[in-house]
Amino acid sequence: MNNKTLGRLIHLFSRFPGVGERTAKTIVLHLIQNKDPLLTQFTNALTNANNLLKECILCRNIDETEKCSICSDTKRNHKLICIVESIIDLWAIEEANFYKGLYHVLGIASNSRIAQGVNMNNLIERIEKQDIKEIIIATNATLDGQTAAFAITDRLRPYTAIRITRFAHGIPIGGELKYLDEVTLSTAFNSRQDF
Repeated sequence: MNNKTLGRLIHLFSRFPGVGERTAKTIVLHLIQNKDPLLTQFTNALTNANNLLKECILCRNIDETEKCSICSDTKRNHKLICIVESIIDLWAIEEANFYKGLYHVLGIASNSRIAQGVNMNNLIERIEKQDIKEIIIATNATLDGQTAAFAITDRLRPYTAIRITRFAHGIPIGGELKYLDEVTLSTAFNSRQDF
């Protein structure tokens, strides 16, 4: 593309997960053709997100406050922590509306790095400061997710008073939480087993 401005926009959009160059071109063209209502709103929303959104100091969720609305909610069960790989997985569980505990987002691209302590230190601190009764491992049912689950379990082995469970039935091998429906997620959650 000869136009540097359009080319740069297309390149940036094509870097989003699941968006190739062809889809990026469609998005950019739609934004430019609807410049007045859409492009301005989109630009303002991105600027606000950049200025206002931050990572929760406890669970690594994204919110406008230092401590996210989930971690701050006194009605939730603060003795339960569900470990997920990503914020999208947290959102999938929240949308299914069956879990009322807290979360810990690993937020890593490669689960093999978990064994080296990526974001596990924060979880260990939480366990030692809070009265945690159960850790639910909700990593994806992929090879990386299984590897992560074993690495997490190994790191939590010294905390014998805490029950460690894992999602059970309903999640297919190779499946990712963000693609599962509410019933499948709920079934997996309610059928969890000691790990």
